[in-house]
Amino acid sequence: MSHEKLETNFPLMAALVAVVVAIGGLVEIVPLMYQAQVVKPLPGIEPYPPLQLAGRDVYVREGCYNCHSQMVRTLRYETARYGHYSLAGESVYDRPFQWGSKRTGPDLARVGGRYTDDWHRVHLLDPRAVVPESNMPGFPWLAENAVDAGLVEKKMRALQALGDPYSDEQIAAAATEVVGKTELDAVVAYLQALGKHAPKGG
Repeated sequence: MSHEKLETNFPLMAALVAVVVAIGGLVEIVPLMYQAQVVKPLPGIEPYPPLQLAGRDVYVREGCYNCHSQMVRTLRYETARYGHYSLAGESVYDRPFQWGSKRTGPDLARVGGRYTDDWHRVHLLDPRAVVPESNMPGFPWLAENAVDAGLVEKKMRALQALGDPYSDEQIAAAATEVVGKTELDAVVAYLQALGKHAPKGG
């Protein structure tokens, strides 16, 4: 087959380009999936406990990732502000990961423990009560919505099937751990856990 015929036959050319791109992608991506730094959690990193898992799901549902990244880059001005740059081993149990690329608000990868639970509660309900210049919307309904214990248990079973090391006992106790908790409690628990096991320093 001459090059001229190949280059003038659009469907064939498109198919061959797709094959080449697919092969190139596999060669680049598949080895990364098996590197220890990608699949092995950092010391102290464990699957989310029930309340934090529920909070993470509310965080995703409410679109918080649209304004807040969770990935400190290796740039000096980022590590000076946020702390040690993010490592793949921190996100092993995140499905989907929350790295993000847009920062309307600050990065949250290291926010755990920086503020009190009460500060987070006020901030989520009425952001301008604690940060007057904030353009973040309030989420007052989180204080009214109860965590769905049955859904948390189902999600933990699904994650267990995907390889997260939840024990059957942990899953059985999940409903009890979230009973009486609101979605606000859950989001605060999730935020307070972010970055707690990250390496220290920049």
